Amino acid sequence: MSEPGLRLARLTLGRFRNYEALSWSPGGKMVVISGANGSGKTNLLEAISLLVPGRGLRGARIVEIATTGSGAWAAHGRFDTPDGPTEIGTGTTEEAPERRVFRLDGATPRNQSELAARAAAVWLTPQMDRLFQEGASGRRRFLDRLVYAIEPGHAREVAAYETAVAGRNRLLSEGRRDASWLAGLEDAMARHGVAACAARAGLVTSLNAALADGIAGRFPAARITLLCPIVEHLAAEPALAVEDCLRDQLAQNRARDAAAGSATLGAHRTDMALHDLASGLPATQASTGQQKALLIGVILGHAGLLAQARGAAPLLLLDEPATHLDPTRRADLFDALQALPAQVFLTGTDAETFEALRGLAAFWRTGSNALHAGP
Repeated sequence: MSEPGLRLARLTLGRFRNYEALSWSPGGKMVVISGANGSGKTNLLEAISLLVPGRGLRGARIVEIATTGSGAWAAHGRFDTPDGPTEIGTGTTEEAPERRVFRLDGATPRNQSELAARAAAVWLTPQMDRLFQEGASGRRRFLDRLVYAIEPGHAREVAAYETAVAGRNRLLSEGRRDASWLAGLEDAMARHGVAACAARAGLVTSLNAALADGIAGRFPAARITLLCPIVEHLAAEPALAVEDCLRDQLAQNRARDAAAGSATLGAHRTDMALHDLASGLPATQASTGQQKALLIGVILGHAGLLAQARGAAPLLLLDEPATHLDPTRRADLFDALQALPAQVFLTGTDAETFEALRGLAAFWRTGSNALHAGP
């Protein structure tokens, strides 16, 4: 069993969801958490996910996280990393419960890129089972999380782009056609939008190559296709030329976008498709079990790619991963996780689902707003 280069040694929570106070040393490379629905399994994974950049695996509003549904909360992790121990904390204060703050080794980090350089996490949730049956926005967020993990600066590009889009939408909806102001916002949309799309395309190219080389083990190799005119143009033209083209099109489309209520062209329209590489079967036409297997393959492949890029694999947070998997695929998953140099957290309602991991994983169970050792 490959030992992880990044390991969560201790998690401390205060007024976090159903945990008024918790201090937990997970132990082991593989950690299984079982318990009834609503007993706090996903809350633990969410707390870990909030110790890396982003809004966590639920994408929840900050004010919803505290035990009482409002007020201050805290999550703190001590990590063992290839560069030595590090501590990351996040949470809110009673004075500003709507504002989340971070601490890195006792100090305030300059930006989230500093956090990303110390720790990373990749997750799979039951909500992702519907990824290819729902709207493009969910797939785009999924893709962007994969990019963030390897290129932390991508988060700044996306945030700057979305700010410019919101500003332009507001001006157009109010009927304010200040040409210079709109031109400035469209310039920002062009610059940051093209940068975001280029990062997405780079990640997809690398991940597709890794999946084709078998990085996901016995899980079916998938091929990701980006559905994005900007990416198509980047394949044929320099980035600056694509920026100029996008800037011109946005200026020409102001009347149409005002009527539509949003920009009809841009990085916020990117979508992605997933196919089984061997059969060519689109994920949209696959069974639920096939979709889950393809998605797990992408997650495992991305974790392997991230390990190559960073020198240490990310934490893997797998919420109900065995759902929709037949016994053979479940065995494939456990074998792949043992081989991957990553610390893995798995949840399920029934500990027996993970019987094959006895002696290999640390088992915990949730209940009564607490965490207990053993199945």
